[in-house]
Amino acid sequence: MSQITTHILDTSRGKPAAGVRVVLTQRCGDPASEWRELGAGITDDDGRVSGLLDAGVTLAAGEYKLLFDTGEYFRAAATPCFYPRVEITFHIAGDGEHYHVPLLLNPFGYSTYRGS
Repeated sequence: MSQITTHILDTSRGKPAAGVRVVLTQRCGDPASEWRELGAGITDDDGRVSGLLDAGVTLAAGEYKLLFDTGEYFRAAATPCFYPRVEITFHIAGDGEHYHVPLLLNPFGYSTYRGS
């Protein structure tokens, strides 16, 4: 069973980013085709979103994307930002592993990595 999880740390505040909408999508077919939404959620007080995928879902090998509505998060905090939306595209091997894709965020930059 594959699992994709994420969390967001607002590095400008040194705290988790709560209230950010996150959408998980999968590329369908060849590179020119559409993305299909698999799940969505809002980060909790710990900056984590649970339930992006239903329990027991096995993901096929392919390209996936996490979309973060960072603009709304910073608007709610009355903080100007440069990146109103962050999209992280990644590949999974379809091996049933757990894929954790964190986002380190501030109003004028972000970074990510494959976590554990």
